[in-house]
Amino acid sequence: MYLLKKVCVTRDKITIVGAGNVGATAAYTAANKELGDIVLLDIVKGLAAGKALDIAEAGPIRLYDCDIVGTTDWQETADSNLVIITSGLPRKPGMSRDDLLAKNVRIIKEVAEKTAKYSPDSVIIVVSNPLDAMVYAAYKVTGFAKNRVVGMAGALDSARFSYFLARELGVSVENIKCVLLGGHGDDMVPLPRYTCVSGIPVTELLSEEKIAELIERTRKGGSEVVNLLGYSAYYAPAAGAVEMAEAVLKDKKPVLSCCAYCDREYGVGGYFVGVPAVLGKNGVERIIELSLTELEWAEFNKSLAHVKELVQKVDELL
Repeated sequence: MYLLKKVCVTRDKITIVGAGNVGATAAYTAANKELGDIVLLDIVKGLAAGKALDIAEAGPIRLYDCDIVGTTDWQETADSNLVIITSGLPRKPGMSRDDLLAKNVRIIKEVAEKTAKYSPDSVIIVVSNPLDAMVYAAYKVTGFAKNRVVGMAGALDSARFSYFLARELGVSVENIKCVLLGGHGDDMVPLPRYTCVSGIPVTELLSEEKIAELIERTRKGGSEVVNLLGYSAYYAPAAGAVEMAEAVLKDKKPVLSCCAYCDREYGVGGYFVGVPAVLGKNGVERIIELSLTELEWAEFNKSLAHVKELVQKVDELL
């Protein structure tokens, strides 16, 4: 007679707040990567539980092994190592990210309070829009160290820019590395000088006019999807959030464009804004400062001014 011994495995615990399209896709992606045990939480009864069960039942097919729980109870999220916040109202056609501000601030405030209560040592990745303002709200409400709150924007925007470039050049997306600055929106600042195809600056491969065209499409990338689907994108945003989660949980220390707290860096003066940063077990471990041209500085400062306007509104709402 053979006895199977139960092996106790200590795994990271990931909470994903919001079981809508982005949250559920992030949970499925994280499960496929076996990043840890997953708690999917939503206020709608049965939504998170049903999606978590569905994801768990895909495990024997996809060959991932982790515990996946869906719940409405914050107590089940206790002691999470990392929390991904996707909750909030999604965009619809005709809406800007800014249109979501007031309602989503209230949602993020409640989520941040619960996160601070149940997982005070976690790293938070915010996906909700308007992104830069929601990261600030989460930081303000939780009282967490600035390095432990970060926003997913640059990972998504970089992916969109990379995809458009790859299609234009007829090369693999794996060969392209992008750098972006600024807020997550129509005034983001892709940097072609620092965007390379296997080390070759894209400025050596495409005309200024074509690059400008692709930058504009990248800036409007979210709206393009909204106009086609009738609601916000979710596969790419979820993938971006999980890429960042993996960097933190595995202490990989990649350089990723993300919404991070900057003070003296880039002369920002104490705001969360998109910059290239090193992500590791402590969250944002270092900001990479780049030399910018006069035009790039102008575009960055214009984007930063918009972020500051949104943050001022958040302060009035909190």
